[in-house]
Amino acid sequence: MTAKTQKKRLASLDALRGMDMFWILGGQGIFAALFVLTGWQGWKAFEAHTVHSPWHGFTFYDLIFPLFIFLSGVATGLAPKRIDHLPFNERRPLYNKAIKRLFLLMAFGVLYNHGWGTGAPFAFEEVRYASVLGRIAIAWFFCALLVWHFSLRVLAYSGIGILIFYWVLLCFIPVPGGVAGDLSAAGSWNAWFDKHLLPGISYQNRVVDPEGILSSLPAIVNAIAGVFAGQLIARANERGEWKTCGILFGAGVVSLVLGWTWDLHFPVNKELWTSSFVLVTVGWSAILLAVFYAAVDILNGQKLAYPFVIIGANSIIIYLASSLVDWEYISRSVFGGVVNAAPSEWQPVLAVTALMAVQMLVLHWMYRRKIFVSV
Repeated sequence: MTAKTQKKRLASLDALRGMDMFWILGGQGIFAALFVLTGWQGWKAFEAHTVHSPWHGFTFYDLIFPLFIFLSGVATGLAPKRIDHLPFNERRPLYNKAIKRLFLLMAFGVLYNHGWGTGAPFAFEEVRYASVLGRIAIAWFFCALLVWHFSLRVLAYSGIGILIFYWVLLCFIPVPGGVAGDLSAAGSWNAWFDKHLLPGISYQNRVVDPEGILSSLPAIVNAIAGVFAGQLIARANERGEWKTCGILFGAGVVSLVLGWTWDLHFPVNKELWTSSFVLVTVGWSAILLAVFYAAVDILNGQKLAYPFVIIGANSIIIYLASSLVDWEYISRSVFGGVVNAAPSEWQPVLAVTALMAVQMLVLHWMYRRKIFVSV
């Protein structure tokens, strides 16, 4: 991990990454708090999208994870480089750096899993090795290898091939001792892979780990799609920034239509990370990137997006801190008196605001000093 100064960053990329992280840091509690304050039933509808789908289906909370992977691809696509023509001794430093990043993020993922209040277990069989950061690392790593060694056309074919292969495997090839097309938790190929190949424990001891082995394969496609979005933005001066936004937005709509059409046969499912889920999340990711690129970079809305920008600029460190630091205790220690003195209906809103405020103060301090922690 390094802490260094960045001279120039794509503000919309940081802002969208920050908006994504906002909900993990405590923002998801705002709708329940607003319902207590106002009694308006509409907040309940919004609140329903701050939890994951139980199995098949989609909520906007399901988008948080794949959007982050998509944005890792965008960052790669902004300045892609082919290195396959270089001698191996010149490529080796990049390989070493990529492998180091892969295993460092996976290690941080294990640390996050057993973070604040839980403690890291000493028995290897009690460790949860699968993680959000681990999947981000895997998706980025294999996507980067493709970018470094193949053309964008091959990259596109690879993404399409992965989605079709995954569909055929889950829907048409029977699990040993099972039947083809079983997309239940216990009967899926994902459960078989996690049972036989995933070491340690699974998330909440489920038969399928949501960040398990097999479902990491289609997640690579989220990163691949991000590479194309990054390339589009990198060449925005050639075709015009607004036209670039239009292409991004239109591609997102097309991906949504394809994803929900595929859902009729291969249901949208985050836990299995189905091919239709990839297309739906890529669609929303592209649409959101188009909106943020227009609002933040083209229309110079950096000041309005500042809270999101400072989160996105240090997303990895604040994500780790959400597990390793008891922010609720800190917010109660600093603002507890103010919250408790307020009328009861205001207390939930003030508690969420206080929770976000203490994190924002730390992120603001880091951003003002141009401290950006990356892996």
